Formats: sequence, C-alpha cells, structure tokens
Amino acid sequence: MVELLNKWTSGWPVGWQIVAFVAGLVVGTVFLVKFCDYFVDAASVIAQKLKISPLIIGLTIVAMGTSLPELAVSVSDSIAALDGGHANVAIGNVVGSNICNILLVLGFSVVFTPIVVKKSICRREMPMLTGITALGVVFICLFGLNSVTGDFAITRAEGIILVALIVAYITYLVINAKRHPEEVDPAQALKDMPWWKAIVLVIVGAAGIIIGGQLVVFGAKGIAIDGAVGLGLDKNLAESLVGLTIVAVGTSLPELVTSTIAAKKGQNEIALGNVIGSNIFNLLFVLGISATVNPLTTGKQVLVDALVMMAVTVLLFVFCLSGKLRKWHGFVLLGCYALYLIYLILRTVLGWNF
Repeated sequence: MVELLNKWTSGWPVGWQIVAFVAGLVVGTVFLVKFCDYFVDAASVIAQKLKISPLIIGLTIVAMGTSLPELAVSVSDSIAALDGGHANVAIGNVVGSNICNILLVLGFSVVFTPIVVKKSICRREMPMLTGITALGVVFICLFGLNSVTGDFAITRAEGIILVALIVAYITYLVINAKRHPEEVDPAQALKDMPWWKAIVLVIVGAAGIIIGGQLVVFGAKGIAIDGAVGLGLDKNLAESLVGLTIVAVGTSLPELVTSTIAAKKGQNEIALGNVIGSNIFNLLFVLGISATVNPLTTGKQVLVDALVMMAVTVLLFVFCLSGKLRKWHGFVLLGCYALYLIYLILRTVLGWNF
C-alpha cells in the first residue's frame, strides 16, 4: 500500500504531496487509535464467550491490543524496507514509544495525581522491564553491527528470540495471575454482543489497524524525506526524528488516554501498569515480529536513543523504589522529555550522527 501511494502521488506538485503526507499521517493515527478499540473490545468479548477468564483477557489481549498501533507501523516500515532501505521509523517507533510512555504518558499521569507503587512492582515488574530493555539495547547496538557503514541492525535471529520471549512472558502472566489472583484487579464486566458482531468487529478492527499503519508510514516517511530534501538535512536523521517523535506519540495515544483517565479517576495502578506492560510488549512483541518479518537496520544515531531508553527506564525504577511517584517526579519526567526533544531537533538540523 505504501508503494502504491508513493507512485500515485509521485507526479503531484510538491505542495499537494505535503498535504497528502500530512493527511496520511493524521488519518492513519485516527485509524490506529479507533480501530484498536474495536479490535480489543470485540476480541475480549469473543474470549469471554469462549469461557476465558476476564483476568487472562486483561493481561493478554488488552495488553497486546495497546501495542497494536506500534506493531502496525513497525511491520509496515519493515516491509517497506525490503528494498534495502533503513527501517528508521520501525526502530524509532518502538524506542520512541517506550521513551514517550515513561517520560510523557507517565509524567502527565503523575502530575495529575501521585501513584503509590506496590512492593511487588519493584520486586517483579520493574526488574523485568529493566532487564528486557537492557536486552533490547544489546540487540540493537551490538549484534548485527555493520563495521563498514556503521549501521546498527536487529537480525531475524534476534527477532525470533524476542518473539519466543513474549510467549514466555505471556505464559508467566497467566501462571502468576492464577497463583496470585488477589494481586490483580479483575477486568470490568464486558458488554455483551452477538457472536457475528464480535467477529465482524475483530476483522474490521484488524483491517483498520493495518491500513492505519500503512498510512502512518506513508505520511511519516514522506514528510521526513521531503523535509530533508527541502532543508538539506540527512534523510535518515529526518526519518529517525519523525519516528521518535510524531509517530511515537501518535501510536502511544491509547496509553496516554488510558493512563491519564485512570490517574484522574484515582486508578493509579492501572496508569503505572499500563506503561510497564506496554513497554515490555513493544520490545518483545513489536520489535520481535518486525525483525522476524525483515531484519531492521538503522543509522548509528540509534545508539544514543537506545541508551536514553535504558536511562529513563532505570530512572523510573529508582523513582518507584521510593514507594510513591509524586508530582515532582512527574515534572522531572516531563522536563527530561522536553530536553530529549530539543536534542533530537538539534541532531537533525545540525546533522549529528550521535
């Protein structure tokens, strides 16, 4: 679809091409958010009709559902890079989304209301997120490195390992939920709907997510490439900037809305758990499947982005050890995100490769 849209708009005047790219990005983002809701709701109803525990539904289907926008965008960019190009949007989307989830999403949530952190989160979830993030950094920055061009890569073998780990993680969630049901807040009762409607909405939701992902990649890459050419900037740096900012924020909208509303309603654990779970799924599920479809390569600037992702994860862990995320923690997280955005803009404009 991306190639067809590119061919269709290739002969248009530059002004109309930019309009098409912006429209693709906006419409694609709306598709991702809206059809993700349809998919998750309908899939949850089907699982409930199949007598699957609401607890398991919440830990698996819903958790994976919030990562579907990132998956759609990253896989679409992975496929688009089959001709030998870089998958800057794919890798940038995952790394940028994880940074955005901690600094922007959680930052906003904590500013609204402090979050009490359970000891179990510091014992299990945060160490697990930190370890998985460290593994992601190792995979991005060490293995698959091209010594001639300096490009970084996530190989297909690494992608398969990540996919295997997400299967193990889901298995762990299910077993732990059955052993410690008191530690998990059961999902609210789902609205009943006919079988045919649930199946139709699952299909429509999946199709909408796929189309939305294609539109976002078309719009994001178009804006980055046209902007780079027009301003004399490095194309790979421009693509990386768009993937780490516009696309990352757009695909993080489900988490942002969910966490902010949960925080305003006083459901603090949901706000924190949503961020932790989403980041784990992004690294294992999204990055793993995308790299399995096609090995992902990107410029050496990703080293800094991956290290920033690691640093903010450790920062969150340190904050959680205090037992409570306070408002000043939220302002620190938001301030860090502002500084990171300034760095990304300067890196793109000045052509830094670090």
